[in-house]
Order: sequence, then structure tokens, then C-alpha cells
Amino acid sequence: MKIRIDKYLADMGAGSRTEIKDDIRKGLVYINGNKVKSAGEKADTLNDEVTYKENIIKYTTFLNMLRNMDIKYIEFEYILLNKPAGVVSATEDRKEKTVLDIIDSKRKDLFPVGRLDKDTEGLLLLTNDGMLAHELLSPKKHVDKKYYVETDGLLTDEHRKLFKNGIKVDDEFTAKEAELQILSSGDKGSKAYLTIREGKYHQVKRMMEAVGNTVTYLKRISMGPLTLPEDMETGTSRMLTDSEINMLKGGK
Repeated sequence: MKIRIDKYLADMGAGSRTEIKDDIRKGLVYINGNKVKSAGEKADTLNDEVTYKENIIKYTTFLNMLRNMDIKYIEFEYILLNKPAGVVSATEDRKEKTVLDIIDSKRKDLFPVGRLDKDTEGLLLLTNDGMLAHELLSPKKHVDKKYYVETDGLLTDEHRKLFKNGIKVDDEFTAKEAELQILSSGDKGSKAYLTIREGKYHQVKRMMEAVGNTVTYLKRISMGPLTLPEDMETGTSRMLTDSEINMLKGGK
């Protein structure tokens, strides 16, 4: 695949496109030993050897990229993050730490697929694959999202039935069918799994408030076929495996 040299280097985390254009003017970028004269020149990501500030950037493994050795150009990246509380699901924020600040990637074009509230933990997918993101977030697709939730009140079988039938959250929103699996329940609090098929603003919290419960802890544990590994530590991230990517794209 051929791609503009400034985008190629920016995607690999070498710098911003503005910085790279300046370095091209300074004669610091080469393709196959030939000095690049314009940011619009294209490099073949499979066959060309790109040199930037005397570092060779060529087709090899992602692991080596993390070690700042040889770099592979990957058109699309898919990163699984076990999001911690206190981090916002945004690409940039002037005041808060964002999910892009804590993942193992230097790419500049990644974005979170959907969002988790600042105080919510758990599974968050980050990618630069806009088509896949659209498929996962489209209201027409009804992609299941499963949460572990703790509340300050009593959850009952009646609440389970209300959620299953589609509970009226407020005058503007009635949730689609949702599955409530109560793990424990009492006057001092309850624990449960809740699977929803939408992604409205504060949806889980609003649904719980509609049945007289306030969420005290919330963690997303799955989205579609993608499940957060039980042994994945909070705040850590990793690349999706080929099989996970295939599952997300509807493969077998």
C-alpha cells in the first residue's frame, strides 16, 4: 500500500505532520536512499525502506515498534484497554488525563469506540478503523454491552422483569430490552450483571435510578464478542489478537 510520507511517519508516532514536513525541508527523510523533497511523496509500506533522522522504518513486527527498533506500518490498529476510573474517554483534554495517554501506542489517529464515564472502569476498544467503529456503535446493530454493577439499594426479580420488558427511564427515553442478572441483593446494596443493547448517555446509571438504586461501582466486561480478560490489570492495554479482530468483524 502506498501512502503519503508525512502521514506514514505521523501514524508511526514519529511526530506531527507539521514537524515531519519541517524535517523533510531539512533533508532528514529518505525513501530507498533518495532524499524526500515533498511531503506528498508516497512510500510503499511493504517494499520501500524509509529513513527518518537516520532511523530505518520498515515492515516488521509491532513488538519491535514498542521497543523503538524497526517499525511496521499497520493501517489499522485495535487496542483493548482495561480503563481505570479517573481517565476520560476522549482523544484529548486540556485538564484531564485521557485514554490515549495511557495506552501502548504512539499513533495519533486512534480514538475510543464509544465512551465510558470518567468514574467507570473496564473494557474500552481504541482503533483508527472508522468502519468497524460505526458497525459496533450503530443503533441498528444492537451490539450487547455487559456491565458489572454495584448499587446502594435492593434489586429484585421485579426489576429484572422491568428491564427485560424495556424500562421507561424518563419522559425522553425508554430503554430496549435489557438482561439483569442479580448476583446478590440486600438493603445495604446489590451486585449484578446488566446487559444493554444501546449506549445512551449514563444509561446504566439512569436505568438503576429508575428503579430506586444509585450506582456505586460500574465496570464494562464485554462488548459484542469481545470480553475483558479476568487477569487483565486495570489501566493496562494490549493489541487485539487476530481472532478477536475477526470476531468483531463478524468472522467465525
